[in-house]
Amino acid sequence: MILSIRTNNKVVEIPIIQIRPCRTGARKYYSSEKLQELANSIRNNGLLQPVMVRKVTSMEYELIAGERRLRACVICGKTHIPCIVISCSDDEAKVYSLEENIQRTDLNFIEAAQGVSSYIRSERISQNEAARQLGKEPAEISEMLDILRLEDPERDLILRHHLSLGHAKALLRIDDRLERRLVLSEIIENCMNVSQTESYINELLSQTRLEKCRTRRQRGVLRDIRMFDNTIKKSVFALNTSGIDAQAEFCEDADYVEYTIRIPKERTLQNTMTA
Repeated sequence: MILSIRTNNKVVEIPIIQIRPCRTGARKYYSSEKLQELANSIRNNGLLQPVMVRKVTSMEYELIAGERRLRACVICGKTHIPCIVISCSDDEAKVYSLEENIQRTDLNFIEAAQGVSSYIRSERISQNEAARQLGKEPAEISEMLDILRLEDPERDLILRHHLSLGHAKALLRIDDRLERRLVLSEIIENCMNVSQTESYINELLSQTRLEKCRTRRQRGVLRDIRMFDNTIKKSVFALNTSGIDAQAEFCEDADYVEYTIRIPKERTLQNTMTA
């Protein structure tokens, strides 16, 4: 039996088959274990919090909030679900759904960021406008979206191993994606908390900066040696041109660069006297 639906925020039972998924749902990841736990709870205690829908046709409703609860009810074998029916426009539905999902504690930070990003793209609005509509500070929206600089495999590993927003923010300090992936593996393998992760990355970045500084110094020394080498070669060439049989020898080890210039004394004296 299909019940008549009111829009006065009363809880009503609606056939699940008449509810279509939310088009802008932020949640992408569902733990089958958690869903089963929720289904068992609903089976034993009933659904404590109704889902929220809006009417789109005479026989169809769109889910605004509560997809996880809806899925758990399906697992339970339920055919109807308690709903609150609201009246809103398409745009209002998008904002309401996104805001409700972001504020839920069971929505992970990557899903929240993806939801905001999708909303900004679909509505073609700025981050500042999105912040205004969602009641958040622009810096908070910017920080959320920054997480999406992590690549999909990195996000999957973060979620699969239950790492936090703090872990993700620390990883973003590493620009090289290959190095970042290796660091992420170390974090997971050693079960590092956020504080340990930050210390580990700080140490890595310090070593990287030191290595870059050493490289710059070495390049500077090498450039100076090449300049000195060219000067010596020019001087020896000038001596040879003037008739002096000068020779230059060069050798190098781990600690020193050595130049030896040999000028024959007799020929040098003869040339000088002749001149």
